[in-house]
Amino acid sequence: MKYDIFFSLAQTPAQGHLPTESEMFDHFFEQVEAADALGYGVAWVAETHLSSEVQKTHRAPVIPHWEGEIGLNVDILQLAHHIFRRTRRIECGSAVMNILCMGGPIAAAERVSYFLTLHGHDPAERRRLHVGFAAGRFDFMNRASGIVPRDAVELAAGPALKNAIFDEAAEIFCRLLRGDTLSSDDIAPRQLTRADFRGDAAWARVQAAATTSDDAVPLARRFEFEPLRIVPATPRRELLQLVVGSHDPRIQEAVNRILPVQVFNLSITRPEVIEATHERMARAYHPAGGPWRREFMPRTVFVFLNEEPGLSPAQRSERARAEATDALGAYWKALEGTIDPQKVAAAADNALVGNAEEVAAQALERFHPDDRLMLWFDFFQHDSARVVRNMTAFMERVRPLIDAGVAASAR
Repeated sequence: MKYDIFFSLAQTPAQGHLPTESEMFDHFFEQVEAADALGYGVAWVAETHLSSEVQKTHRAPVIPHWEGEIGLNVDILQLAHHIFRRTRRIECGSAVMNILCMGGPIAAAERVSYFLTLHGHDPAERRRLHVGFAAGRFDFMNRASGIVPRDAVELAAGPALKNAIFDEAAEIFCRLLRGDTLSSDDIAPRQLTRADFRGDAAWARVQAAATTSDDAVPLARRFEFEPLRIVPATPRRELLQLVVGSHDPRIQEAVNRILPVQVFNLSITRPEVIEATHERMARAYHPAGGPWRREFMPRTVFVFLNEEPGLSPAQRSERARAEATDALGAYWKALEGTIDPQKVAAAADNALVGNAEEVAAQALERFHPDDRLMLWFDFFQHDSARVVRNMTAFMERVRPLIDAGVAASAR
């Protein structure tokens, strides 16, 4: 297995403490430097935009019960320069960059190209930027950038509209990063079909709004522009790895007709979906990226590990489970306003929870030996020293047990 690390930079109360912005960044840099020294592969950082506190005053707040800010990293490219300056081996990734808001796909592609040019100006530089890109989870960020329904059809489309817009944006983004000169006339307009909706009623509402019974409802292009090419025009593209944050097989395959684009996946995704994605990507992955490998689909995983000194293995197990329940309960309450015991239990079942032996056994049971895990230690946890101890315990105590288990199963 390969081990990456995820940082949320979520400035929200935990254990009765709300850190300042300065404290949040002090903790982050302490942890990313530790991750580098411990041998984690990629530091993936959540990216968000605009105040989640202020959005609670909106007519239709997206996360009305969230306290504090859901994230402080608004630009992975600026942050990555600091990460690379402070570390020696670890690479950097966005989890994820929203290419719909804050300028859209053209602006996003140009910023990435510029970063690669500056980062790669030293010919000895070999560390990559992993750009996870998606449509964004929280729509108040997109609405502020004009990503809103433009007519009755788009209003009726609901979430399917954002997926169609992202499909269009992803093509523009990837083609510009490939070095293409293109205009919006080179981008086929998208359309909605029954396959874009979970039920017949939702599709019927779109057909009614479009006053048609056709099998497809066309959408006007979201992005209109004359021929352009981003600059700088000759970045070191070998320092870039794209990762699409979409579960839509059509989008995963479409972007891989342009460039090698890996795929994000969540630890809560059903095993059959994960295996189907691997099978499909083995056929669809762009040949310039080489053969598809399981590590090309990093898996986000909550880690509630307790290897604190002075405790027995049973005490460590018990305390880790209590920490998981508290953190996951606070998370669901912040997102939805209630603590749903079933959701908390389901999330805990998909997390790695316990002492070192238990966490290793869970990883061996749930993951393939060739998987790449994106381990999340700072989840609702502002004790940076404890986070670093957990990161250290995983690499020094859990990883050897996993490696031994993998070796034993291979014999």
